[in-house]
Amino acid sequence: MVAEIISVGTELLLGQTVDTNSAFLSKTMAALGHRDDVRAGAGDAEVLTVAVVAAKYFQNHLARALQIMTRLGYLSGPLSESRFNRRLHRLADWLRLALETLGALFARGEAFLLDSMPVPVCKRARARRCKKVRGREFCGYCPAKKEAFFGWRLHLICTTDGVPVAFDLVPGGLHDLTPIHELTYGLPAGAAVYGDKGYNAGDDEATILADTGVRLVPLRKANMRPNLWADKLALRAHRKRIESVYSQGEAMGVQRLRARTNPGLEIKVHATLLALTIANAD
Repeated sequence: MVAEIISVGTELLLGQTVDTNSAFLSKTMAALGHRDDVRAGAGDAEVLTVAVVAAKYFQNHLARALQIMTRLGYLSGPLSESRFNRRLHRLADWLRLALETLGALFARGEAFLLDSMPVPVCKRARARRCKKVRGREFCGYCPAKKEAFFGWRLHLICTTDGVPVAFDLVPGGLHDLTPIHELTYGLPAGAAVYGDKGYNAGDDEATILADTGVRLVPLRKANMRPNLWADKLALRAHRKRIESVYSQGEAMGVQRLRARTNPGLEIKVHATLLALTIANAD
């Protein structure tokens, strides 16, 4: 199976090129059995494209991306902000399906990278007044920034090129190993997944290897038996890539998402991951 993703750069915002992402998403959704409503002025693929463009260029500001793309003529019909939001929420399952389908397509190779990043819903000091999520399980800590946060944690497995192939959004206070079994399930047997020190667990590593044939290779702590020399070289070679993906997500505003509901936040996270897939798959 051969797939090609055509992405656009700043020329899209300057009006100097044709938006080909809408056509790509339309063909992908049609292949998955989706049919547009004939009464709609703008197609469903265009609605999803606005969300992806918002993530890529506008730090997930949907209204701003919709306004720019409408004025530049990239939509085939008029679309108000309220109707766009309603249609986007109805297409949330299709957005996730497209992301998972592309993830399965790119889940090839012998090496994958694993890391997590916080997705706060509010400042830790405002946790008691937060209505979107409640509970101590959402009280998390980010060792990289040495700061506490309140919200979700995004666990991500990507290729060595930075293309997301598996992901899970869990409460920020849960251990890093909580979603690891589900994340590694669809990876090819014999592959190695390289992670940081938070994923050390001998029992889980053995279970994952026995169930899926995938080798979890975390960076060992100072008081543990050191990594094999081959694993040390691989960790040194690949860890910078996952940090680059982390920086890309941060630049797209994934740690500053503004959403009134949890489904709205999930849509913006999925749009960000799809934007990462398009950007890094070239």
